Amino acid sequence: MEVKKIKFDKHTVKKLLTLLMPIIAFGVLIAVFCIVVGAKGYKLDRYIEIIFNQGLVLAIVATGATFIYTLGSFDISLGASTLFSAAVGVMVYNSTHSLVVMILVIIIVAVGCSLLSSTLASVFKLPVFVTTVAMMSVLSAISATIITKNGGALGGISIPSSVVKPLDNMGFKIAMLVIFMALCVFVFEFTKVGRRQKFLGANPFCAKLTGISLNKYAIIAFVMAGLGVGLGAFLTLVYTPSVTPTTAGSLGMQILVAIVFGGMPISGGPRSKIYAAVVGGFSYILLDNILKILIQGNAGYGISQIISAVFFLALVYVASLNYRSKNLPR
Repeated sequence: MEVKKIKFDKHTVKKLLTLLMPIIAFGVLIAVFCIVVGAKGYKLDRYIEIIFNQGLVLAIVATGATFIYTLGSFDISLGASTLFSAAVGVMVYNSTHSLVVMILVIIIVAVGCSLLSSTLASVFKLPVFVTTVAMMSVLSAISATIITKNGGALGGISIPSSVVKPLDNMGFKIAMLVIFMALCVFVFEFTKVGRRQKFLGANPFCAKLTGISLNKYAIIAFVMAGLGVGLGAFLTLVYTPSVTPTTAGSLGMQILVAIVFGGMPISGGPRSKIYAAVVGGFSYILLDNILKILIQGNAGYGISQIISAVFFLALVYVASLNYRSKNLPR
């Protein structure tokens, strides 16, 4: 039997490097994190718990947002939607004292906010990112008003910690991540939804000529993103059963960085990957905490942001190596 030899030409090596770089970087960051925490004499198990809880919300919301980014668009209002959903959820629980009702309301509000952005873009024929920027401002303002009005002197609102304490464990949170990931992978990889969204992201003009409706699949994308926001808002309350005006404040930009860290092009299209959000989300949180441990003090924040930006640009450059060819990618 003749064994076929695999030819590793320049293009193949670049493609393999592009696929493996995010996973390799994630492994390196884990190793560096463990070394840094050990060298500083901190408790590794405590820091791992912090990393997991921070990365969990980012990974889940970014996973839902992948559907939007696949279309070649983006939603910068996801952080404000998470804040607004959590704030409404707290108010509902304090009125009904029902955890089930709170969860349902959080998810409904999150999906509703996402659909509103998509609907406004369709009605007024505006780019989606324009409506999401407007939504970010509106939702942030409404959330701040709700929290300030009902939060007392400290400007925060909360639910009793005993309500969510039974859910604040690694097993439950991992189960939520796995279930949502499985749902997203199924929709994205095994249904026509994912295939057509990749087609729309790659070449919307050709997709329109084949009869694929951009509005229809944009709505589906925003529904999936809304589910991620709702679940992320609920898990935020599980970890910290209180909401302040700064809750999830930087989540919108973190999602963009996380998706790129995970090896997915921000232009979307056929190279979009669901797992990029999880790998990139935890990679970003690892890098951020490593820099915070190493560079402490007031100047540390600025330096860490510069280093994160350089790391971000390096990953974008490496990811673009596979796209630079004489042949069109679509």
